[in-house]
Amino acid sequence: MRKSLLSSAVITALVAFSGTAWADMVIGVAGPMTGPNAAFGAQLLKGAEQAAADINAAGGVLGQQIKVVVGDDVSDPKQGISVANKFVGEGVKYVVGHFNSGVSIPASDVYAENGVLQITPASTNPQYTERGLWNTFRTCGRDDQQGTVAGDYIADHFKDAKIAIVHDKTPYGQGLVDVAKKVLNDKGINEVVYEGINSGEKDFSALIAKMKENGVSLIYFGGLHTEAGLIIRQSTDQGLKATLFSGDGMVSSELASIAGDGVVGTLNTFAPDPRRNPAAKDIVERFRASGFEPEAYTLYSYAALQIIAAAIERTGSADDAQKVAEAIKAGGPWKTALGDIGYDAKGDITRPDYVIYEWRKGDDGKPTYFEK
Repeated sequence: MRKSLLSSAVITALVAFSGTAWADMVIGVAGPMTGPNAAFGAQLLKGAEQAAADINAAGGVLGQQIKVVVGDDVSDPKQGISVANKFVGEGVKYVVGHFNSGVSIPASDVYAENGVLQITPASTNPQYTERGLWNTFRTCGRDDQQGTVAGDYIADHFKDAKIAIVHDKTPYGQGLVDVAKKVLNDKGINEVVYEGINSGEKDFSALIAKMKENGVSLIYFGGLHTEAGLIIRQSTDQGLKATLFSGDGMVSSELASIAGDGVVGTLNTFAPDPRRNPAAKDIVERFRASGFEPEAYTLYSYAALQIIAAAIERTGSADDAQKVAEAIKAGGPWKTALGDIGYDAKGDITRPDYVIYEWRKGDDGKPTYFEK
């Protein structure tokens, strides 16, 4: 009997040890995996999955393999909170995501209260990192940087244009245009139209008629490619000859599919193309070999997971995400697919990150965005 009890105890100890030594390290990836912005969700997911695969192939993190679990927020704040609670219930301590600022901000409150560290590859609204939370990081820049670059460019290149400022009423879209508007207004350049649209809206006839009536030749738009593409297409169809200028929400090949040939000449801000970074050469080749083009936020997501993994290694444990957060801020710059990334006390990157792109036809005849 004693022998049997001893064997059971030994077995229990071995199982417990085995579970600790060989358990997967679970990292959540959250974004719009379905719905109109699913192209961006795919970028976040593919980036994180490839990073996990590459890290696992090199031995994992502290001897553990990374397992990616997915949350689909459909770009909806309420669903984003549901995803956050789901991750918390599953014991997830690290999240790459979300995509939309309007989703990342409320989700980050849930994460902060439950010991979860969040790095967004794409949410650019300043309020995400301005609230003093311990857990909020991003690998992208901020709209107060992006909007300033856009406002200065418009003032230098379109100072005599009649400008319409249009946004999609989201924290990202309105936040972006209001920064550019302030830059322009401070320089004595005033818009002739300022309007908000609704995400998911399809018919922009009334807006286009108003812009035509006011002689608009430049539309500065805050929102995503789904609505921007329709505004471009319908403006072309209705005879409004105006350049659309927007932000990083345009960086999807789907924009050209929606907008048609009218997309040529469209401008947007985004970071210098990370696919051209020498640090990402082999990674980009692996993506392309798998049939996925790592445009826009793909490498930003890859870098987010790289930073999490490196900081966990530096800390020596994944158990306390708050300690890992402290290591991220104190331990950079971190080597990533985007190049070296360092952080300030808020969780923002410390390098400038925006340039101007123009949509033109490439050698294959298909429109895409080229750095100016």
